[in-house]
Amino acid sequence: MELLSSTRNCIKFLQFVQPGMLTPGVQSLVQSQQVRHRQTKHWNPKFKRLRKLKFVKMDLPDFQEKASELPQEELKKRMKERGFLPPRPWLERPFHISCTGGIFEAYVPPEGDGKKSFISTAGAKQKFEFLEKKSKSMLAVRKIRTYEEDFDTDNFPTIAQDIYIAAHKYMADKDKHNLREFVTERCYPEMMHNVKDKTIRWTFLKSLEPPRMVHARVTDVISKENLFAQVTVRFHTQQMLAIYDRFGRLMHGSEILTKDVLEYVVFEKHISNEYGRWRLHDKIIPDWLPPKQPAPITYQLIEDTVEEVAAEPKKLEEGQKKLEGGENEQVQVAATAAAAASSTESTTKPNATAI
Repeated sequence: MELLSSTRNCIKFLQFVQPGMLTPGVQSLVQSQQVRHRQTKHWNPKFKRLRKLKFVKMDLPDFQEKASELPQEELKKRMKERGFLPPRPWLERPFHISCTGGIFEAYVPPEGDGKKSFISTAGAKQKFEFLEKKSKSMLAVRKIRTYEEDFDTDNFPTIAQDIYIAAHKYMADKDKHNLREFVTERCYPEMMHNVKDKTIRWTFLKSLEPPRMVHARVTDVISKENLFAQVTVRFHTQQMLAIYDRFGRLMHGSEILTKDVLEYVVFEKHISNEYGRWRLHDKIIPDWLPPKQPAPITYQLIEDTVEEVAAEPKKLEEGQKKLEGGENEQVQVAATAAAAASSTESTTKPNATAI
């Protein structure tokens, strides 16, 4: 009895003692974590109804039937049961217009620009035509300043030149992700066309003339509040360009020779968009400019040595057949000639006897 009471007291003592209070040896002998098995869980019959409501019977749809084969009334009934709205007869999708599809009121470059000075008659005429077209550009610049207060016609060509250099640099490096920040969605496929499997070396050396803005226009797309601005900048620069094909052969240009390049580049900005930015949109190629010669196209030579060796015995056989055919024809011609000669002799002999 004393042993039983001592064990009971020891158990009561261990129930109130925390595991950290015991020594490591005693702590390993005592199971301080409470364990509950499935059989020891208390089951109360008063929650029987609540457990029954946990399971909801659902009518599973028949995946084999086709909606097109069902009548219209049955289809409407099922859509109402399932809480589906009837489909609309038209399809609406949101779309975002980030750039225009081309150049509106494109600038017409004067013929001989970059070669004729202002002192000459043709150069003075070009200057006068430029002043005539300047009024519309001034109105467009005024419209741009209502959305962009810091827009300056004197500083913008320098900013446009930086965009121009960055766009061509990323195009030569084939950096598609950074290129999208400097060109519009219309200009991107035109710049990246036929660039695959080619090596491009492009270098911007210097500006022969400071870039200047020659044209500006603002237009609306779809709605009057959705405005786009296009500014044409004239660049007269010195560049180096060399294009190599996939075999490393030079296709166009040179990495040694420099060229003077005169370009009219169009920059566009979605001015109605608060986060819009100026990007390269297109280049104006005048009609009077002579067409460029296409680059030489290289092909891979396939040596047909095996086919030529295999074709030689066939050629010999064909030659022998031709010779045999020629001999047979000669024999036939000789036979016909002999027959004709014998027939002529037979016809001439009776006439001689009659005489």
